Amino acid sequence: MKLLHIVKGEEIRLALSTEYGVLDVVQAGAAYQMPVAGTLKQLIVQGEKGLQTIESILHKAVRDNPDFFEQEETVVYGPSVDNPEKIICIGLNYINHAAESKMAVPKEPIVFSKFSNALAAHNQPIVLPDLAVKYDYEAELVIIIGKEAYKVSEEAAHEYIFGYTVGNDLSARDLQFKSGQWLIGKTLDGFAPVGPYVVPANAVVDPHNLVIACQVNGETRQKANTKDMIFNCHTIISYLSQYMTLKPGDIIFSGTPDGVILGYPEDRQMWLTAEDHVTVTIEGIGTLSNTLIAAACPVK
Repeated sequence: MKLLHIVKGEEIRLALSTEYGVLDVVQAGAAYQMPVAGTLKQLIVQGEKGLQTIESILHKAVRDNPDFFEQEETVVYGPSVDNPEKIICIGLNYINHAAESKMAVPKEPIVFSKFSNALAAHNQPIVLPDLAVKYDYEAELVIIIGKEAYKVSEEAAHEYIFGYTVGNDLSARDLQFKSGQWLIGKTLDGFAPVGPYVVPANAVVDPHNLVIACQVNGETRQKANTKDMIFNCHTIISYLSQYMTLKPGDIIFSGTPDGVILGYPEDRQMWLTAEDHVTVTIEGIGTLSNTLIAAACPVK
C-alpha cells in the first residue's frame, strides 16, 4: 500500500496509489458512506482500523467503480505528511558523509530541527531565496512516528513506526554555518520536500537495507544504502524518546549519505541554482522530484 496526499481545491486529501491509478480516499469513502480518515495524520491516529477501512474502500472501488481512479500524472501532490508536531533531523549519520564534511564521526546522534514551513510536495517548485548561494541537496529516509513514544528501548522502537517516506533535507550552507546552530540554513520555506508516497512499516521488509540515491539534472550525486547509517532508525527513535515524547505524525529525517556538494573540494563545488532538477529515490518507497526556481524580484 502506498499512501499519498493530493490537493483538491484548497483541500489536502488522503489518497492511495494503486495499479489502477490514484484513489481519492475521501471521495470514495463519501460515496460508500464509510467514515474514513481525510489525511495521513488522521489515519495514523485511527491505527489498524483506519487502514482496514481504506483497504475495504479500495476493494469496493476496484469492483464497482473504476471512474474513482485518476491517472497519477494528472494529480497535484501535497506533502506526504501533514502538520507534524515535530520535524527532527539527524546530522552526519553516515560515516562517509561525516568524513567528506571534515567532521568527527558522532558518538551519539546529532539532532537539529526544521519547522512545518519547510514542508513541500513532490513536483512542487522550490524557491531559492536571494539570501544565500550555497544551496545543497541531502537524500534522506524519513521515519513517520505511529504512536506516542517516551523512553522506549531500541528493541521496541519498531513498534512506534507508522511508515516511511522519501525526503530531501535541502540546505543553504552559507546560512547553516553562520553560527553553531544549523537552523536558519535548514528551514527556509519549502526546504523539506517529502513524498510522493508513505509506505506503512509492515510493507518495508528491512528499512536498514534500502538503496538511497540522489540525482541532479539526471546525474547521480549520491548512492548508498541505509545499512551504512551510524545510528539506525530504531536507535534514533529510542535515543530521541529519552529526551522528548514523540507524537503520532512526527517525522524524523534520518541523515544523508556522502556525495553532497559540501563534501566536494572547493574548486568543484557547483551549488544548486534555479532550474536544477533534483530527484531522491529510495528503494521500495518512491522517487521525490523537485525543480528549483529563483525568488521573484521584489515589487518596486
